[in-house]
Amino acid sequence: MIDPASVDPRSVNWPRVAQSSYLVHQQMCYQYQVPIHALEHRLVVFPPRDHGDQRRITYQLHVSNAEHQATTRKDAFGNMVVDLSVPLVENTIEFEAWMVVQRRADTGPHRVRGAWLRDRRLRDPTPLTLPDDTLCRAAADLIATDAEPLGLAARISSWVHRAMTYQRGVTDVGTGAAEALALGRGVCQDYAHVMIALCRLCDIPVRYVSGHLLGEGAMHAWVEVLLPSAQHPAEGIAWPFDPTYDRAPSLSYLTVAVGRDYADVSPTRGTFRAANGGCLSSHACVSLTAVQYA
Repeated sequence: MIDPASVDPRSVNWPRVAQSSYLVHQQMCYQYQVPIHALEHRLVVFPPRDHGDQRRITYQLHVSNAEHQATTRKDAFGNMVVDLSVPLVENTIEFEAWMVVQRRADTGPHRVRGAWLRDRRLRDPTPLTLPDDTLCRAAADLIATDAEPLGLAARISSWVHRAMTYQRGVTDVGTGAAEALALGRGVCQDYAHVMIALCRLCDIPVRYVSGHLLGEGAMHAWVEVLLPSAQHPAEGIAWPFDPTYDRAPSLSYLTVAVGRDYADVSPTRGTFRAANGGCLSSHACVSLTAVQYA
């Protein structure tokens, strides 16, 4: 177990921070009414080694069932995926993840390969971001007021923030952008999906980001808009936006994975043989462990 001391974020002079370190502790527990067999599970809970100014220092995974096999791999978006095989779960299985992550404030913009700017996966709609007439009209209105991509992305973020009210329990992981916007309510995942749908309608490449936000007890979602770099023509820049709070993510945000939408980066999912389904409970805690000032 990794257990360093924590720093009170309220005591930090954030504008002067050059480097910060974090401990993330995440627990996911599945309970079943009857024993299940041949569990094949996928976890996307650990960040890649590097993502912009963010670096993963170390990580640990504990699986409550002693009899299991675990392998790690990178998916098509560069995310770290842990694949688990468990032959038998009597009634409960728990996954407990620990990781230490650092961020720096002096590395400049997050540059990415220019190929991402042309990748159709970041431009085409997905089942969770499929637009309807309302989204199409909103995109047309937004692009008419500001066609410059970065400014337009900022306007889209603000528009989504005003159009939605944060409320748990009215949507689920299968709710698409059009349905969430029609409800006018949802959680961070829904805000991100609505913004992604609008950006893609405006021909702006954009990807879904899952991660953690200091001070929250659950995973968070925001987006990255990918635009050409003026200084490095062969590269792009990933510009982060959080439409839930209508702000640019700061050092208090930790990226775990990126993809087209939530389906690409869902932290936990799997298949098994049994007559009944299971019940998931989860919790995440992010602690600030060290701060270095400029």
